[in-house]
Amino acid sequence: MKGDLLIGTATVPGGVELRLIRNEDDFAILLERNELMSSDMFASEQALATMTCQRLAGRPAPQLLIGGYGMGFTLRSALAELGSDAGVTVAEIVPEIIEWARGPMHGLTAECLDDPRVLLVMEDVAMLIDAARGAYDAILLDVDNGPEGLTRRMNDQLYSNSGLQSALSALKPGGILAIWSAGAEPSFTKQLARAGFAVTEVPVRALHDGTGDNHMIWFAQKPE
Repeated sequence: MKGDLLIGTATVPGGVELRLIRNEDDFAILLERNELMSSDMFASEQALATMTCQRLAGRPAPQLLIGGYGMGFTLRSALAELGSDAGVTVAEIVPEIIEWARGPMHGLTAECLDDPRVLLVMEDVAMLIDAARGAYDAILLDVDNGPEGLTRRMNDQLYSNSGLQSALSALKPGGILAIWSAGAEPSFTKQLARAGFAVTEVPVRALHDGTGDNHMIWFAQKPE
């Protein structure tokens, strides 16, 4: 678009090239011509955190794992909902994403990466899930545009039967696997249920005024 300024590029390990562009005060991260995220349309990314935290209400010292920092909307919303006893691990595999957050997009970051409750791990979220056993009250995934490996083909494993079983094992009893998607995917809803989760689908509009694209969030709860 006219007025777009290329700020930087980054390559997802084993995946695609991302571009950060700026248009006046707005930022967007693009995959080719597809907009993966932007600073002017983020209501559903915030809802991923707020709705998850609402479902965790009353749990002492909740521990969350967020897959993908992005522009930080999910992390900031989670921190706003959680108490001082909470812990949030953020897994991000693209170093430039964090460099952009601390650099040209520092105005959006609101120092969330320096919050004492936050542990930033520059690793694949799948590795952290596979290594955990009953560690997390919630796992929030926003690393693709849906339950398939868009940014890197290896992410398909996250949404496979074995990947969902790993997430089930990584959660505490009653814990929640929350997954953001650009749209509905009925077959994935069934796959979550077959994996042993109690599944709730929540459509969420992209914009705060209730307009924009209809995104989808799956809340998949592990049995108590």
